[in-house]
Amino acid sequence: MSEHFKDTGFVPLALALLTVSDTRTEETDKSGHLLRECALRAGHRVLAKSIVPDDVYQMRALFSHWIADPQIQVVISTGGTGITGRDSTPEAVTPLLDKAIEGFGELFRKASFPEIGPSTIQSRAVGGLANGTLIFCLPGSTGACKTAWEQILEPQLDHRTRPCNFAQMFPRLLEG
Repeated sequence: MSEHFKDTGFVPLALALLTVSDTRTEETDKSGHLLRECALRAGHRVLAKSIVPDDVYQMRALFSHWIADPQIQVVISTGGTGITGRDSTPEAVTPLLDKAIEGFGELFRKASFPEIGPSTIQSRAVGGLANGTLIFCLPGSTGACKTAWEQILEPQLDHRTRPCNFAQMFPRLLEG
């Protein structure tokens, strides 16, 4: 076994969490709280958590701030990924990405299908990389956040997951 794949125990990552909503408050933000609890229970650190309205420019400003922060390794947002007029998280995030992770949205919809059937087609979940920061944009429902965390994010943010994962890539994400 190469030194690169040697299991040395869990390595916590630094996360920022964003809830996109015109109506949720810190008291009513069930999806944001669920993601925070899941991340902490897994052993990660949550360095920031915010709620912003479904406004492209307010979201983009906060995403940009976190992308520029060298301490934040992963940003997870919840909300604003549907197809209604106010849903604009993908439009806020995609111009900031250096690389899209198309498979994230595809896998999320596949994982959601057994739970919500063809309604999963309405999700525009997005994943990508910006300035060495992983970004994942989830739908606003707690069920969607739970599915994304348990089936995709938790194993991919754990460097012990084999055969590969996002966490083990951090030393190489900024290489040119």
